[in-house]
Amino acid sequence: MIKRRKLHIITCLLMMMLLLLLLLSQQKTEEIIKYFPLDTSIPFTEAQTKLNLLKETGNDQYLIKWESKSTIEDVIYLRQDISILFMDGRLKGMKGLWKEQEKNINLEVILEESDSSHFQAITYHHGEAHYPNDEIKSIHQMTSDHLYVIDSPYTALESFRVPASHLQEEWKETIDRTTNQQLQFTWNEWLKVSNINSKEYDLYPLIDLIQFEKQPIEGLSQEETDRIIGQLWEGLYRNYILPIANQPDTKNQMMPIVLIDKKLDHLIVLFTNENNEVETLYQKLSVEN
Repeated sequence: MIKRRKLHIITCLLMMMLLLLLLLSQQKTEEIIKYFPLDTSIPFTEAQTKLNLLKETGNDQYLIKWESKSTIEDVIYLRQDISILFMDGRLKGMKGLWKEQEKNINLEVILEESDSSHFQAITYHHGEAHYPNDEIKSIHQMTSDHLYVIDSPYTALESFRVPASHLQEEWKETIDRTTNQQLQFTWNEWLKVSNINSKEYDLYPLIDLIQFEKQPIEGLSQEETDRIIGQLWEGLYRNYILPIANQPDTKNQMMPIVLIDKKLDHLIVLFTNENNEVETLYQKLSVEN
């Protein structure tokens, strides 16, 4: 009787430990994006990021719909997408979704804003495929969208991606000039604080990483570029996205800047953390497996 009771207690303890380890394992999986060798056998059948002006809400406010989605043909072990939204060069929001044994990811946010602005969103669509003998491969794709919204007391509320009139062109130039001045000033300050010589690097605003989806980094192949971008998003997620996403709200941080060494030795990402302190993310550009 006593032996049976002891066995029951030990069994319960083992089950509790197993459950705890399982929960910790799931939490760990959810909290990271991990790059593995690319799986070219699993294409995205759909992947997109979209920004749309919905309607005026009164009191000089309007609604913006920010959405992204991605689809593959069959379920895989892990699907995770993260989308980042900037408004006039400042961080407006981050939205992510993680699912196991899934093929579809859909993200949608409705924002109420005011004033004429330029909205820019970039999404990293990611997945893990697990095979026998502990072989793990990953898939990824970037998509983006942008939208100018003109909210003026002298004209009707409107939006556009590419100017279709002289007035829209003027608004675009005004918004771009103001935003670029703020970004350039901030980035120069970050470079000084970090003691970095910008002449040794090619500089890319974070939103411009989208160009490497279809064209390689100069001096590298598309395959090498895909690997580097996948590793970059792994670092961004761990060091930039997660710490800020866990805060109750953003601090309107300016858009990160990516510096790629002209000798193709490394890259650096400069950004400010949740305390508005400048941080440096360093990544070697090794293209070896």
